[in-house]
Amino acid sequence: MNADGVRDRARSLPREPGVYQFRADGTTLYVGKAVDLRSRVGSYADPRSARIRRMVDRADGIEIAITDTETQALLLEANLIKRHQPRYNVRLKDDKSYPMVQLTDHPAPRIEITRDPDGETQGATSGPTVFGPYTNKRQVETVVKALRETYGVRGCSDHKYANRDRPCLDHEMGLCTAPCTREIELEDYVADVTAVERFFEGEAGILTDPLRREMEAAAQDQQFERAANLRDRLETVEAFHGEGGEAVQSVGDERAVDVLGVAIEGEDATVARLRAEDGKLVDRERHTLDAPGAAAAGAEVEVEEEEATGRDKRGGVPAVLAAFIVQYYAERDLPDALLLPERHGDEEVAAWLDAETVSVRVPGAGREAKLVDLALKNARRNVGRRDECGMLADALELDAARRIEGFDVSHAQGSSAVGSNVTFVDGSAEKADYRRKKLRDQNDDYDNMHALLAWRARRAVEGRDDRPDPDLLLIDGGEGQLEAARDALAEVGWDVPAVALAKAEETVITPDRQFSWPADAPHLHLLQRVRDESHRFAVQYHQTLRDDVSTVLDDVPGIGPETRKRLLGRFGSVENVREASVADLQSVSGVGEKTAQTVKERL
Repeated sequence: MNADGVRDRARSLPREPGVYQFRADGTTLYVGKAVDLRSRVGSYADPRSARIRRMVDRADGIEIAITDTETQALLLEANLIKRHQPRYNVRLKDDKSYPMVQLTDHPAPRIEITRDPDGETQGATSGPTVFGPYTNKRQVETVVKALRETYGVRGCSDHKYANRDRPCLDHEMGLCTAPCTREIELEDYVADVTAVERFFEGEAGILTDPLRREMEAAAQDQQFERAANLRDRLETVEAFHGEGGEAVQSVGDERAVDVLGVAIEGEDATVARLRAEDGKLVDRERHTLDAPGAAAAGAEVEVEEEEATGRDKRGGVPAVLAAFIVQYYAERDLPDALLLPERHGDEEVAAWLDAETVSVRVPGAGREAKLVDLALKNARRNVGRRDECGMLADALELDAARRIEGFDVSHAQGSSAVGSNVTFVDGSAEKADYRRKKLRDQNDDYDNMHALLAWRARRAVEGRDDRPDPDLLLIDGGEGQLEAARDALAEVGWDVPAVALAKAEETVITPDRQFSWPADAPHLHLLQRVRDESHRFAVQYHQTLRDDVSTVLDDVPGIGPETRKRLLGRFGSVENVREASVADLQSVSGVGEKTAQTVKERL
């Protein structure tokens, strides 16, 4: 839309509160709220930032919704941003992608790590009991295993639990007390489950005390390796609750207090939330937000209300706080108090919180200030990795580079050809989204890469791949591999940017140019991690297949696993070993004349 188009649309709008959406081809680009819709929308005829100007240029229409009050507009805006995830808004990512711990609603509850709980959350009268979300899945796995070893809570499905006549292997391994066959009475089992719940509610001693006793006993018995393992597990368990013992001083009748910390890098922001109940820290989580323009002083994260509204036009941390508070708490119960690192500066948000009797404080010293510092540390731990994605997107002139898929092929002179497809999200490996593909045996890296990318593209276009489309594809190789990959994408019609990373000079190759970034560039390190992981995954799969087809060598006297590997590494396949001369076989380390003769006779 041009300036005249915006002005014409604004003249037709009422001078009432409401929400407006800039749309393009049926997609919501931006959602905003207004005290006066006509005046507010009209201000976009002269945008005050390059990013908002691009948004207005892309838009082909403006939709509005009138509300009775400014507070209704505030909450409607938050819900629309959550639903549409518009590119030009500060937008809160869904925290369901973080792992949680669930105790199921069953007479003998099972414990499991899940990203999608079965039903109601903690505190409900029915349904599972859910704790989290947590940000470190490996730490959660260690804690859950330690709890199972200590309290014997089952991890099997309800289907496996039903109708058993003897305990399963978990019981033999000490991970389950087998309530299925009444090796433990249900009453005693439920008491153990209650102890597990108490641990997740903040009573760390439920697990740390028995672990410490077991560690000390192992050391007394001079079982030093076991004692060291228990020590490492104890440290992980203690870190799980971290500084959770730090008391939170309640004011008046305050029971629930949330502490927020914000860290911003580029156009990415992380908000860490700590939850305290009855003076004890019971939960912590981190949320990522898209915050376009938030890092710059005075940046326009959202194009704000007119001067007459008195709204604070600052960007940065205040704008992120205001956006997070509305979007996060619009769907959740508000706490009795919020502790913030600085004022959010949004009068409408302040009025809403005041109407809900939420106390908002920016502590300067004491226990509450320590908790705000802790929240800031939690936020800063997450934001750095996201920045390298932003740097990569800027360097390659992409809209985003959060989700990257890497591809590589592996074979031995054309045999056991395979392809790998790994996924990284926000700079970290997303192993649940790894895929691998057996390819037609041929000694042609270009054709193999073409086949691998065509397979991935067809699955995406036909809706047979349950993963979201990536922001970038990374090909392990040079110009030839990249050209083969892009040909496959064009043939199938999957429009995703692709680049290659050549090993020799660590050169990033795009369709138009090549980049030689500094060796310490974070965005280069990101691509190297993706490239190296795709290579490792491909080689691992290839070796698995190659070992599967080489079992005939196992029957040859004098050929052990190491010699077999050396033979296959030298000749590439069992067929090539069969065709090799005795002299060629003897050129392999560990194969003498007698062994070479035996190989020829047996094969």
